[in-house]
Amino acid sequence: MANRLLQLDQVFGALSDPTRRAIVMRLCEGEASVGQLAKPFEMALPSLMKHIRVLERSGLVASEKTGRVRTCSLQAKHS
Repeated sequence: MANRLLQLDQVFGALSDPTRRAIVMRLCEGEASVGQLAKPFEMALPSLMKHIRVLERSGLVASEKTGRVRTCSLQAKHS
């Protein structure tokens, strides 16, 4: 039970930020590269990567690097 509460706290914490919510909404349309996800935001790629890492830790997003391109997608994680 405590583990599920911690996981739920991570999900709500990740979604508490408007930038991360916008990233999740964009990923509802399909996978996207970090560069594509960064286009609507006025921030450096390292800053956007911090948001993506938060979403990954919460289990909402998965990413995969192929060559120089990191692609993100929504992650359906069930415990």
